[in-house]
Amino acid sequence: MNSFPLHEVTIRELQETMADGRFTAQHITQLYLNRIAHLDKQGPQLNAVIELNPDALAIAAALDAERQETGPRGPLHGIPILIKDNIDTADQMQTTAGSLALAGSTPRQDAYIVQTLHAAGAIIIGKTNLSEWANFRSTRSTSGWSSRGGQTRNPYALDRNPCGSSSGSGTAVSANLCAAAIGTETDGSIICPSHTNGIVGLKPTVGLVSRSGIIPIAHSQDTAGPMTRTVSDAAILLGALCGIDPRDPATTASADQIHSDYTQFLDADGLRGARIGVARNFFGHNPQVDQIIEDSIALMQRLGATIIDPTNLETINSQFSESEMTVLLYEFQADLNQYLAQLGPDAPVKSLADIIAFNEQHAAQTMPYFAQEIMLQAAAKGPLTDSDYWEALANNHRLARDEGIDAVLRQHQLDAIIAPSGGPAWLTDWVNGDHYGGGSSSAAAVAGYPSITVPAGFVHGLPVGISFFSTAYQEPTLLKLAYAFEQASQVRQPPQFLPTLSN
Repeated sequence: MNSFPLHEVTIRELQETMADGRFTAQHITQLYLNRIAHLDKQGPQLNAVIELNPDALAIAAALDAERQETGPRGPLHGIPILIKDNIDTADQMQTTAGSLALAGSTPRQDAYIVQTLHAAGAIIIGKTNLSEWANFRSTRSTSGWSSRGGQTRNPYALDRNPCGSSSGSGTAVSANLCAAAIGTETDGSIICPSHTNGIVGLKPTVGLVSRSGIIPIAHSQDTAGPMTRTVSDAAILLGALCGIDPRDPATTASADQIHSDYTQFLDADGLRGARIGVARNFFGHNPQVDQIIEDSIALMQRLGATIIDPTNLETINSQFSESEMTVLLYEFQADLNQYLAQLGPDAPVKSLADIIAFNEQHAAQTMPYFAQEIMLQAAAKGPLTDSDYWEALANNHRLARDEGIDAVLRQHQLDAIIAPSGGPAWLTDWVNGDHYGGGSSSAAAVAGYPSITVPAGFVHGLPVGISFFSTAYQEPTLLKLAYAFEQASQVRQPPQFLPTLSN
């Protein structure tokens, strides 16, 4: 399968092939479409792509003509990417969050980030499967499963889980079904599928990337972000996603923080002189994972970083988890109802209550393995004016920001904090649901701060990532550190699509 001519190719390398005439955007797009047909729909049946864009080849042809006439728009001109099926496109594709309740929903306008990707010359060749409703339906859910898209598989071992909710994006990038993909995260939904699929995942500061036209969970934590095979590609993609969007007021705060080119911060010597803290309270779930992170720490020290160990985030505890869930339940009801209302009168469902009723009426199709207790909990919440909501939100920010990440960074004068991104991929289990092996995404997610995961090693052939996170708008610093680590470690190995792990 490694005879694929675009195997592990980077965005820059694709641009080089188009610049010297070896390939056209149309040819590259066709090669990826062929690979999707070969690996996603047949062969190992990864089931990462929920829908293809029937206009992809025509868009590629138009971009080829434009390149000939006026030159490329930039580094994404003619580059095929996949986006998660909770991101609106006003084209022939649906936007459903993987739910049969939204089947046939065609938004009236593109999400803001789709507009910026089009403006950059990217080709959206399709949409990826996801954990239904971005994994905010049931406490017993199976990541990577949706009623519309079925079960996405992990390309390293097909019976293992790709993690969620951006599972299709993670699998697709790892399996070379696209040049890069877009995922979304509320807590862990970019970081976890990137880590379990052996790729780079960047969760930006909340507000750096617009959320308008993205099916929401919670506006205080939601963001879209790049999922790529290299840190350099993540930097390229991030530059195209950022922008001030009147439809998302949170973006106005980032006006002075946006960079059109994040590749300027990539530095192979970027760890030299850096102060890195180790959050030991996220260790202890798996001794092999812990050893991989210890080896990564030693490498960073050899590269000139000063390691401060430990720098624990003691506020990330059960009280923190409870207040996070309270906020998510309140905001999910309010934000989802607002999203559905703007779809217009032809929307298949118009409220969270409609979705719950649809699921009950079509339980055999929508709830064969797990129910919708999280949706029921959200529907029981009051408006965002409730004091319980505001108290929980203030608690979140105090524990994650003031007494959490910011306090630790300030106390130890750190550039970033590191921790294991999670445990090895678990066996997909529709009976019992997910069983995570640890994770460190919550602190940055609840704070609304940036985080990046980079491949760090393998446990019995399954990828493991290391996360770097810091305070708001520190994407340049995190990209610099992650790039230096990636260039020195060179850990990523492409998947072999094994049916199961060998003994």
